Amino acid sequence: MFVIALAKGRMMEQSLDLLASADIRFSENVATSRKLIFDAQDGEHRVVVVKPADVPTYVEYGAADAGIAGLDVILESRADLVQPLTLDFGRCKLAVAAPRGVALSASENPTVRVATKYPHIAMEYFNARGIPVEIIYLSGSIELAPLLGLADRIVDLVESGRTLRDNGLEIVEVIVESSARLVVNRASYQTKRGEVLKFIDALNKAKSCASSI
Repeated sequence: MFVIALAKGRMMEQSLDLLASADIRFSENVATSRKLIFDAQDGEHRVVVVKPADVPTYVEYGAADAGIAGLDVILESRADLVQPLTLDFGRCKLAVAAPRGVALSASENPTVRVATKYPHIAMEYFNARGIPVEIIYLSGSIELAPLLGLADRIVDLVESGRTLRDNGLEIVEVIVESSARLVVNRASYQTKRGEVLKFIDALNKAKSCASSI
């Protein structure tokens, strides 16, 4: 079996649609089932469903041969992976946001406090700009942190920006434009090269067909 790790949540349906376009289909509804492992109808592929942040780990350590994850997740994980294909969905921005009218480095404190679920990316970003920073890790409702005085800034994913606006925040700087990526285990890329290249080619063709519609 060629094992593919898929992320729960916002990219699941689009990932499954892409696989279906590459003739990798399932008899069960992967997106709604409580199961976590699904064998494809072709008998050659298996999907494992994991949390988005765990996709790079499953692939890096070989529990999955390949996976689909957002660039934001891949960068934060620091996993050593092959990234052969950029996919045309899951587009968003990973950005620094602050209360309206506040500059990137402005803070009442000597050290800027930043709330985020991307501590590695945030730390590297502020360090590269010479801005002293204290990272406060949060797993959700990041926008709440500046409103309650927990943090001066946040680093978070932004799609439409509506949630920021509704909470009196605005983007100060965009760190990276993120979208879905195909990632492949380095050992699998060598030992299952034929299967990997066939899989990459199938997804690339499916992606091209979708973009031409």
